[in-house]
Amino acid sequence: MRKILFASSEVHPLIKTGGLADVSASLPIALQQHGQDVRIILPAYRQCLEAFDKIETVATIKLDGFYLPVEILQATLPDSDVILWLLHSPEHFDREGGPYGLPKSGDWEDNAARFALFSRAIAVLALDQAGLDWQPDILHCNDWQTGLAPALIADEPNRPATIFTIHNLAYQGLYPQSAFESLDLPESLWHSDGIEFYDLLSFMKGGLIYADHITTVSPTYAQEICSYEFGYGLEGLLSQRAKEGRLTGILNGIDNNEWDPESDQNIRKTYSVTTIRNKLMNKAAIQHHFSLPENYDALVLGIISRLVSQKGIDLTLDAVSALMESGANIQLVCLGSGEASYEQDLRMLRARFPDKVGVHIGYDESLAHKIEAGADVFLMPSRFEPCGLNQLYSLRYGTLPVVRNTGGLADSVTDATDENRKNEIATGFKFESSTAKALEERLLQAIDLYKHPRIWRKMMITAMEQDYSWEKSATAYLELYDSL
Repeated sequence: MRKILFASSEVHPLIKTGGLADVSASLPIALQQHGQDVRIILPAYRQCLEAFDKIETVATIKLDGFYLPVEILQATLPDSDVILWLLHSPEHFDREGGPYGLPKSGDWEDNAARFALFSRAIAVLALDQAGLDWQPDILHCNDWQTGLAPALIADEPNRPATIFTIHNLAYQGLYPQSAFESLDLPESLWHSDGIEFYDLLSFMKGGLIYADHITTVSPTYAQEICSYEFGYGLEGLLSQRAKEGRLTGILNGIDNNEWDPESDQNIRKTYSVTTIRNKLMNKAAIQHHFSLPENYDALVLGIISRLVSQKGIDLTLDAVSALMESGANIQLVCLGSGEASYEQDLRMLRARFPDKVGVHIGYDESLAHKIEAGADVFLMPSRFEPCGLNQLYSLRYGTLPVVRNTGGLADSVTDATDENRKNEIATGFKFESSTAKALEERLLQAIDLYKHPRIWRKMMITAMEQDYSWEKSATAYLELYDSL
């Protein structure tokens, strides 16, 4: 049994902005089920504190760079036996809003201080300096918010092995040099082979430089970030770490208990491979929810997404608009929020095609399940996608993904080519070029194939039979831990 400290700025169901939160709950639970002693460390956001009736203070510590002592609170991750430690510093984390800022005003100005404090707390726990009599064998850090922790303990003689997982390289935690100076960080870290990045402080580089091993959330993304297009100026560093054998891509898994059409209490009618016809009742339910005509022949396209350029929302808007103008028998249901311009464009599309488009701006977990169960196709035309989870949920629900051939989408969806359909391995539709025209052409092929119910049904069954549970991914992480 290994002791593993899992550090993340988001953990479902306590705080979530994206897939990081899902991974940060599911992977520790899966590792514990493999007999590992796992503890999660998370900032004590207001939402987290409000989620627990009972919470215990187990340590009070003084951290460099901040004048007040902070507390380590202990609880148990909901619906599990995994111990959860919360870094309680009200000045930094007990405030209204999300983990990084307010929806309308953007990121908080003190995020560098907030997550430097978080990284310092991670380092103290990793070195068993909080008086808890528990030192991990492995420190597993996730994304830039934890990136300074491997750097802070790199030269400590009795430190644990360190892993740093990149969930999205586009977000690097970049701040001016003045932030570095104000945070009272070790001067020895400020150089080009440290956390300095073109005269900026880079939290991300702390993990990339100083961790013993780097992982990404899919094999293809691990390759892509070594290129100019996806590397954001770090491709040289990442290529070097890959040559050293210290960069690995492990595809995320999904929680098969939470995402299971056979037992999902959020959907109108449960179904499985053997009762797949029940999916039609969920299609009718989602059409009714969005006040669309209950038309079984219409191909229902589903979107659950952050409304940002990375997700290819503009491609979807242009492609779907062109198809609807041409009279294609399709409907679109969308759940998401993000850039105001995309939100407005979706509302305008809804106004133009009120009998074909349904839009819910915001996020609703129950509605996400209903869309996965009710749609025929799931749209995910991302410009880049480190892993993606919704295409995995879609496969489990027999909702065929239409994806761009990038990152985790490339690794998890098998294209509906003639050969793949003949060999009965096709599970969705892929396109290469990040253009609305390429997406439109692939959607036309999906529309045509939908007119052949036996072929479509076989693809649905093949998709539902895929195994993207955390069992496989957790085993890969355990092998990596062993190698360290």
